[in-house]
Amino acid sequence: MNTADLGLPVDVPSTALFTDQYELTMLRAALKAGTADRRSVFEVFTRRLPDGRRYGVVAGTGRVLDAIENFRFDAGVLGFLREQGIVDEETLAWLAGYRFSGDVWGYPEGEVYFPGSPIMRVEGSFAECVLLETVILSILNHDSAIAAAASRMASAAGDRPLIEMGARRTHELAAVAAARAAYVGGFTTTSDLAAGFRYGIPTVGTSAHAFTLLHDRERDAFRAQVDTLGRGTTLLVDTYDVTEAVRTAVEVAGPELGAVRIDSGDLLLVAHRVRQQLDELGATGTRIIVTSDLDEYAIASLAAAPVDAYGVGTQLVTGSGHPTASMVYKLVARAETADPKAPLVPVAKKSSGGKTSVGGRKWAARRTDAEGIAEAEVVGTGPVPSALAGRQLQVELVKGGEVIAREPLDVTRDRHIAARARLPLSATQLSRGEPVLPTEYVHGGSGS
Repeated sequence: MNTADLGLPVDVPSTALFTDQYELTMLRAALKAGTADRRSVFEVFTRRLPDGRRYGVVAGTGRVLDAIENFRFDAGVLGFLREQGIVDEETLAWLAGYRFSGDVWGYPEGEVYFPGSPIMRVEGSFAECVLLETVILSILNHDSAIAAAASRMASAAGDRPLIEMGARRTHELAAVAAARAAYVGGFTTTSDLAAGFRYGIPTVGTSAHAFTLLHDRERDAFRAQVDTLGRGTTLLVDTYDVTEAVRTAVEVAGPELGAVRIDSGDLLLVAHRVRQQLDELGATGTRIIVTSDLDEYAIASLAAAPVDAYGVGTQLVTGSGHPTASMVYKLVARAETADPKAPLVPVAKKSSGGKTSVGGRKWAARRTDAEGIAEAEVVGTGPVPSALAGRQLQVELVKGGEVIAREPLDVTRDRHIAARARLPLSATQLSRGEPVLPTEYVHGGSGS
C-alpha cells in the first residue's frame, strides 16, 4: 500500500518547542559571539546497543522529516519565549524567520545500524542545526527502540503475523508513533485507529471480555458478534471455560469461524488443546490468535505451538525492556569562520567515562562476503575506498531545506526485512550477545 497516494492527513503542529531550553540559549550566545553562521556538521549515532542486542533498527526518519518541516516559531511560541525571558529580542527576531535551509543525510528508514553508525547527518549553520537536536533525538530514540523490539519479535514469529495492540499501555500520542515503528520493524497490523488514520497502517479488532460479560450467556455474546461481523470474525474464548467456549463458538459460527483468541493461561498447552478441539469439530480452517503480555521470548517459546498470529502490547511499546536507543547528536565538524567556503575542521568531545566521540564528517558502508552477507560496518572520514563506493548506506533526505526522500511505510518495512536477511544468522538469536557486526573506522582527510 502506497500511503502517499491515499491523501492521508500529514499535518502536525509546530515542533519548535519540542526542544530543550539550552538549545535556545546556545543560539542566543552564538548570535552575540558572531559564531552562529559557521557551517557545522552534526551526527546522530549511538555508542553502544542496548545490553544483549545484536543490531539496531533505524525508525522514525519519516517523522523527523515532518518535524523539520514544521519547526516554525509562530506568534504564540515567540510570545511564550518573550514572556518567560528565555531569549532576547535579537534572538526572537532571528527565530521568527527560522526555516531549516541545510542538508540532511542518513541511513534510510528500516535499515539496521551498529555502534558508531552515523545514522543521521545534519549540515548547515550552527544556529539552524543546533535547534533540531532534541526533536530529532526524541523521535529516533523512541521509534528505533520500538522497531528493534518489533524486529526481534518478527524474527521469533517467523511467517506468523503480528498485531500491534499497545495503545493502552503508553501515552496516547506515543502509541501512534509506536504503531508506526512496529510496522517498520515487521508487524502487519495495529489496533490503534489513530495510527491507521495517520499512517495508513491496516487496523484490526473485534471484542474484549467486557462484551462477553455484558451478555447473560457467552452464547448470546458470540451470536451478537457473528450476526454483526460475520462468520469470519475472531471470538474471544477465555472469559470462562475455554473448552466450552470453543464448542459454543463453532456451534454459533459453524466451521467457517475465522479465529479464536486466547488471552490467558498456559498458552502453549491451551493452544494445542484448542487446535485439537477445533479440528475435531470440523473447524480446521479456524485460526488461533494468542495475546497476553507477549514478548520475543514468549513468542519464540510458542514456535512449535499451533498458533496462527500474535497480539503484542506492553512489551512492544516499551521496547521490550529497552525504551530508548541511547542515540546522541554531536557536533563533529565546523568551519572557523562564517564564510560558506571555509573548510570544515573536525571536532570531538574528549572525556572519561566512555562518552568520547570521533570527529569529522563521516560516511558509512557495509562490507559483505561473497554470498552478500554482511561482515562489518565500515565508518570513515575523507575519501571512500573504491571497494566500498557502491555500498554506502547514507542517502540524501533533505537538500537545501527541502525534503526529497519521503517514502511509503511499506517500502521501509520491506527494506528492513531485506536488511535483516543480509545479516549473519546469529543476528536473530535471542540469547544475549555482542553486536553481530564489528564497526571498523577508516580515517583520512579533513572534516570537509
